[in-house]
Parts: sequence; C-alpha cells; structure tokens
Amino acid sequence: MKVETYSGKFDDEIISLILSIQNDEAKIGLSLGEQPDLMDIHSCYQQPGGEFWIALSDDKVIGTIGLMLKENHCAVLKKFFVKKTFRSQKVGLSLYNELLKYAISKDIHHIILDTPAVAHASHKFYEKAGFFKISSAELPVAYSYPDRDSILYLLNL
Repeated sequence: MKVETYSGKFDDEIISLILSIQNDEAKIGLSLGEQPDLMDIHSCYQQPGGEFWIALSDDKVIGTIGLMLKENHCAVLKKFFVKKTFRSQKVGLSLYNELLKYAISKDIHHIILDTPAVAHASHKFYEKAGFFKISSAELPVAYSYPDRDSILYLLNL
C-alpha cells in the first residue's frame, strides 16, 4: 500500500469508490452531481492550497482523503473513505497522517468535518484522533455540507 497526492490518473476509481461507500454501504443516497468537488479535484482542493490523497494497492484506489483550506487558519477534512476489505490494515491512519502533516505545514489551527450519523466506526476514529462534536452554530468558518443527517466535528491543532 502506498499513499500519493492526487494527479488526475485515477478519477473514475476515486468516484466509484466514494459513491459505492456512500450509497451501497452507508445508504446515504448522494449523487455525483451533489458533490461537484469530485468532478474537479484539482480546482476544488489543490489549486486553492489544499490537497487530496489516494491510497493505492496494486495500482488500484483503496482509499481517499482531502483537505480544503478555508479562511482564518481553518480547513475541512473531506472524502475520507477506505475500501471495506482494507479497513483493518491502517490505510485510513496512513491517509489521515498525510493530511495532518500537510495541515500543520500550512499553519492550520482548526479542521472541521461532517460525517453521516450512521457512520459509527468513523465517529470512533475521529474521536480517538482528538475531534469533538460541535453544532453548526459552533463552526469557526462558513461551511455548507449536504443536507443530510450529519454530525459535525472539530479538531484544534
């Protein structure tokens, strides 16, 4: 397994993995059209100063994570997904560690994220990593997310 920054080489696999986990596993019902960042990762993540990483095994995408920079030393963790058969192999931790190193290098003080209420394993990961639940009124910056049954988290670095 290796982690690398997004290059545009695996777009179809990235989209397929994310939509499969969102809709087949979590039953969230999000369409690609509701996630325009997936159709232009470079412009939505990298160009404004953030980053997007993929985890690969045998040149196949097995995980993703993105960091969108916001104002006031804030960023948003997005699109953190790992293929089910690789979840016990520390793929998520490897992706998260890349994101964290990058956030620190960019002088990010707060990372926010939204996650489906049904994603209990994700909640445990985030809470173990130091994130805590917040309300939308506690968001340190303006942040819109799909109008779903989401839980908001904040990490102070």
